[in-house]
Amino acid sequence: MLDFVVIFTKGGIVLWNSNESGKNYAACINSLIRGVILEERNTESKYFEQDHLAVQFKLDNELDVVYAAVFQKVIKLNYLDSFLADMQTAFQLKFGGIGQQERLAIDYEFEQEFRLVLSAAEAASAKQGKAPKAMRSYNESQKSKKTVASMLQDDKRSVTNEKRVNIQESPPSTKSQPSSPPRSNADIIQENRRKLREKLTPTKKAASAAAAAAAGLEAKSNNDREKERAGKKPRVWDLGGNSKDAMLLDRSKDAPEDAQLQIINNDLVGTMQGSIRDLDVESDSDAADSEPSDDSEQEQQQQQQEQQARRALNRKPKSAGLLSYFKGIVGAKTLTLVDLQPALEKMRDHLISKNVASEIAAKLCDSVATSLEGKQMGTFDSIANMVKEALTQSLVRILSPKRRIDIIRDALESKRNGKPYTIIFCGVNGVGKSTNLAKICFWLIENDFNVLIAACDTFRAGAVEQLRTHTRHLNALHPAAKHNGRTMVQLYEKGYGKDAAGIAMEAIKYAHDTRIDVVLVDTAGRMQDNEPLMRSLSKLIKVNNPDLVLFVGEALVGNEAVDQLVKFNQSLADYSSNENPHIIDGIVLTKFDTIDDKVGAAISMTYITGQPIVFVGTGQTYADLKAINVNAVVSSLMK
Repeated sequence: MLDFVVIFTKGGIVLWNSNESGKNYAACINSLIRGVILEERNTESKYFEQDHLAVQFKLDNELDVVYAAVFQKVIKLNYLDSFLADMQTAFQLKFGGIGQQERLAIDYEFEQEFRLVLSAAEAASAKQGKAPKAMRSYNESQKSKKTVASMLQDDKRSVTNEKRVNIQESPPSTKSQPSSPPRSNADIIQENRRKLREKLTPTKKAASAAAAAAAGLEAKSNNDREKERAGKKPRVWDLGGNSKDAMLLDRSKDAPEDAQLQIINNDLVGTMQGSIRDLDVESDSDAADSEPSDDSEQEQQQQQQEQQARRALNRKPKSAGLLSYFKGIVGAKTLTLVDLQPALEKMRDHLISKNVASEIAAKLCDSVATSLEGKQMGTFDSIANMVKEALTQSLVRILSPKRRIDIIRDALESKRNGKPYTIIFCGVNGVGKSTNLAKICFWLIENDFNVLIAACDTFRAGAVEQLRTHTRHLNALHPAAKHNGRTMVQLYEKGYGKDAAGIAMEAIKYAHDTRIDVVLVDTAGRMQDNEPLMRSLSKLIKVNNPDLVLFVGEALVGNEAVDQLVKFNQSLADYSSNENPHIIDGIVLTKFDTIDDKVGAAISMTYITGQPIVFVGTGQTYADLKAINVNAVVSSLMK
């Protein structure tokens, strides 16, 4: 039974509805519009659930309306697809000729057509459906007719059958050998004597081998005697070093060359004040429209030639462009899935080649197909523009964050409230958590925040020393003399093998007592399938209740990004006993400078979590930290 049927525009304006139960379903329909229609997430299933209700819907791109039917989730209605399609046809026949501006002003009378369509769908479903076969009673079964005597007889029969089978399945006799005439005892004795003489008489080859073996044993024994006299000598490894090299390899103290390096890197100071700069991606059109520099005319010509050569190497032929896949679509017609299918397959391959996860690429193509199906297209130019616009809007909508994370604003608010602002960094092994923590720390001290780094990676050898080195370098760039004698960066560490959650708790308490503004917690890298380590991370987050949990991931991965994020979020939710567990709040995407235009990992990660990409690592210095630029990423993805 259908509780509520409604026809509304994509903007949420209800054109017509039928309410059988008399209840208010506005919250369910609003959730459908916000979570599915507007964001175009999972629209290929045309199914939505909320609490005990289920909604099956159908999009009509020709009239820009949505047909939805609300029913109880426990009820299975097989005729809803055909019912919604018939209702769409009836609605188009009655109101399809009305202009777009007049549609919102008229009164939609659709009750009679709705009843006819519903009755026809229910009747067709009743004809197709078959009554379930009734279960037979115990008296009708074969088991009820058996007696004890019959069961004993059956057992005896089965035993005799098994014996017969065993007898029949005995291994066949070996193949018979040809019979030979019987021999006398004298012949047998003579044959045995001949074989014995052959064994005792050595051949020339065997004699030479025995002599060589004896000579080898004698030489070996002589060598052993010489080694015993000389004594065992230690093995010398190439580039092995000695005890004197330990002082050069000790990184616990600054070396003279480190101080020189710090002086050279002082040009980084003052480059990251204020908000993080957006990621810059220069397109061909931007390069062509750029203003000429003040160089000489010869240098400008040389630069233009180099740019043209670089573009010629990187530019793909027009026939290989993404929009060229739509050249086979004939203009001035209504687009259908059959028309779009070849183009969608090409589009899916293009997205996967850009490192978008295959599952996410398929969902993006379904989203584009949903937005284009039923549209009236004009010339080929309009087809190209509509396809590009549909894909671009879908990608921009995915990358645009649901909420804006402003760390400087939130840190200032925590400072006014008298407590430190805490950020926890987590992720798999080797993605660059400690390095990007140091970059974010440099950005914070550039904006006059004093920072405490909590070394909670108590497993990896050298993790504490790495953070200690970053602390010294950051304090050298911002000496305490320039900040009224206050050290800008401090390291809180308790060595290795300790409880990470306890170290983080002590660090936050120390920051609260000493009026430190921000606490950055570095955690050990862990694989998403390692249950003990994921439980430890969940405990660390639950006990310390940070203000922000950042997942650090690589921009080099494709499908692996989806698996990592899904399992990290699931583990943080499963292993926390809180009703509202603290899961991942944002993403730090590292090694972004190594992927050229293959930026699909950003799409995959944001699509899975719905959380924003807060920072992008673009190099190996402290200033190589950028904010995500949605338009730049989409532009790179569309190349």
